[in-house]
Amino acid sequence: MIHNSSVIDKKAKIGKNVKIGPFCYVGPEVQISDEVELISNVHIEGNTKIGKKTKIFPFASIGTIPQDLKYKGESSILEIGENNTIREYVTINPGTKGGGEKTIVGDNCLLMISSHIAHDCNVGNDVVIANNVPLGGHVTIEDSVIIGGNSAVQQFTRIGRLAMIGGMTGVLKDVIPFGLSFGNRNYLRGINLIGLKRKKYDSKKIMELGTAFKKIFSSKNLHENLSKINGEYKGNDLVAEVINFISKDKKRPICTPLSE
Repeated sequence: MIHNSSVIDKKAKIGKNVKIGPFCYVGPEVQISDEVELISNVHIEGNTKIGKKTKIFPFASIGTIPQDLKYKGESSILEIGENNTIREYVTINPGTKGGGEKTIVGDNCLLMISSHIAHDCNVGNDVVIANNVPLGGHVTIEDSVIIGGNSAVQQFTRIGRLAMIGGMTGVLKDVIPFGLSFGNRNYLRGINLIGLKRKKYDSKKIMELGTAFKKIFSSKNLHENLSKINGEYKGNDLVAEVINFISKDKKRPICTPLSE
């Protein structure tokens, strides 16, 4: 069902049972999958793909060119997965040549009012980004992350799986998987125990993760600390995930606890 006030380019690909309300615009390269709903006043352009059952609220702007002075009009992609909720005034930009030419949003995400996903970001599944949160370019958000309202994530930052960012946090350093991060300039407050329990992880593994956390951050030399516990938590996939995250990119600063 397409409202007669909306402008849908003839070249756009529209799936089955799509609902497009009043005053929407859909450009020629856009692909909208089955059962997507654009409530009203939604603007979608560029080489943009919208996955099944995604719902987009009024005044969202999807697929417009990146806010990057290095962008020179190159062809780039925006892929949004299935069953996402994209609320009012959300903006999402496609990629750039310098970042792989693709921005990705996974499945089952909630993007709250006025949040922004910049060029070349990679957002996982089951992510919640609260009101007024901008992600700078090239940011990686892994699965099941929650970012509190009025926070801001600096470009190139990584946030690990099941991490939680408190409201009004400036995220300048990478946050480990399962981490709790807060502060005007983010620091690590501990482990997301509630999130781990909700995911029904084994209590013993969670306790071992807590012990490993203390050892990993026992001094500022994280990589030396990691070498000391090498093999100590063999078989604990939670600890292994944190170690792999820290080891993967040695150039990026890692968010750490406040020094006592």
